[in-house]
Amino acid sequence: MQNEILLVAESVSGEKGLSKDIIFEAIESALATATKRRYSEPSNILVNIDQSTGEYETFRFWEVVEEEEFEDPGMHLLLEEAKGKDPSLELGSRIEEKIENVEFGRIAAQAAKQVIVQKVREAERAKIVDQYRSFLGELVNGTVKKVTREFLIVDLGDGAEAILPRNELVPGEVYRISDRLRAVLREEERENRGSQLALSRRCPEMVGELFRLEVPEIAEQVIEIKAIARDAGSRTKIAVKTNDNRIDPVGACVGMRGSRVQAVSNELGNERLDIVIWDDDPAQLLINAMGSAEIDSIVLDEVKQVMEVVVEKESLAQAIGRSGQNVRLCSQLTGWKLNVVDKELAEQQGQAGLASSDILIKYLDVDADLAEVLTGEGYVSLDSISTAKESDLAAIEGFDEEIAALLINRAKEALLTLAMEISTEDQDDQTDLLLVEGVDMSLALELNQKGIKTRDDLAELSTEELCELITMETEPAGELIMKAREHWFTEDT
Repeated sequence: MQNEILLVAESVSGEKGLSKDIIFEAIESALATATKRRYSEPSNILVNIDQSTGEYETFRFWEVVEEEEFEDPGMHLLLEEAKGKDPSLELGSRIEEKIENVEFGRIAAQAAKQVIVQKVREAERAKIVDQYRSFLGELVNGTVKKVTREFLIVDLGDGAEAILPRNELVPGEVYRISDRLRAVLREEERENRGSQLALSRRCPEMVGELFRLEVPEIAEQVIEIKAIARDAGSRTKIAVKTNDNRIDPVGACVGMRGSRVQAVSNELGNERLDIVIWDDDPAQLLINAMGSAEIDSIVLDEVKQVMEVVVEKESLAQAIGRSGQNVRLCSQLTGWKLNVVDKELAEQQGQAGLASSDILIKYLDVDADLAEVLTGEGYVSLDSISTAKESDLAAIEGFDEEIAALLINRAKEALLTLAMEISTEDQDDQTDLLLVEGVDMSLALELNQKGIKTRDDLAELSTEELCELITMETEPAGELIMKAREHWFTEDT
């Protein structure tokens, strides 16, 4: 019987061109599968074959595990129980028991065959992947061999096949059996089944590889592709750089009368391609990538990798793009998060921030730099500071627990002083803010800090002006102003 094992290993190894180790492993797995059928409960079985004689031994084993990992007594032992059998055992150890071998000739033929065939197929796939590993990331040609609901199987030639998932196709693409296609080669790991060759037409590298084919200067590395941002089937931005100042990288990629860029676009279903000049300065790269959108200013936060981009109001829609596509691609291309706002709104926010800084400077007795740091961290009012946790303020760069405690105490004292001023001021019914329905002490304090000290001050505001001063929705702001104006109509009557 043992000789039969050696004959099978020799025969399959010679026929498939695979290592005998792989064949022996497949036979061991088939023998273990047959042995498990002896037991009604789940079991761990290990078979060891002597490759020189064909003799084999079979063991059943139990793993020593913690209580939360315990699944079945046929496979696991708790540490306490294992220590009773052998005090030297630890978590992760095995207790083995030699059991009777099943005979190779009596193994259910179909089960053994399935295990061996599966192992052989996995080994063949691994061998093909090894052969093609040097081509990973490159463009390959293939013929559609099979079409299913989830994927396409593509014949690459020389017995090699690759899988092309439908979610890696360009939206709208349809392929049938025998159609030829080009795609980027990748390696995909499948759970418990090893690696296999996979394809993608949706990845950004697809665009780069097509340009490498169409533009000789890229293949010769005279022009470099520095970054690609892609929304497959719709739009792609590609940043290029020249290593020869005599050559225009954009012009070279576009080609005579757009022939080169059009060839790439046609391959991708008429996808729109924006070619821009690469710049090491992210702000300048963004300006190049935004196209004709008129950018007023850019503020960079290098710590958070965020760019605040201010554009003219007329250019806002163009800068953002349909469904945010343009700003999203620019963000991918530069590697920075982008916050795009129109100039008018930015100026309003700047004025609000300045007003908040002025309040903190006045009531907390701090300098402009410290006030700017506080407002930048979101502490824009005395109330937000007085209710803050010391630990949160102390976490701000340059602050400590002592500074945090001092700021909180000053904010509380300032609010108390303002509250006393409001409650003790000799005001009549027409000027007292607290007599306006909807204005409590907290709101009165906030308005007081913004210079709104009387009922008339509030009544003279427009809804937009009030919303700019304090955080309030438009509708309740309008209602509050009308309440403040009620005494005007009472006086008239």
